[in-house]
Amino acid sequence: MKLLLVAGFLAVILYNLSAGLYYMLVDKGASKRTVNALTRRIGFSIALIALVIVGIATGVVQPHGVGV
Repeated sequence: MKLLLVAGFLAVILYNLSAGLYYMLVDKGASKRTVNALTRRIGFSIALIALVIVGIATGVVQPHGVGV
């Protein structure tokens, strides 16, 4: 379940990143859709980081050392 949640967040983040690129190419600075898409991407990224921190603090996610 937690893997699906993280994968869902990553999918939404990638969607907003690609939407920002698309709007940047199509609108050519005429609207604020690019800024809005990238702002949403940053918001979802911060929410994902906070969710992982809360998961580690509550013991739902077990961190491990890489290469240990």
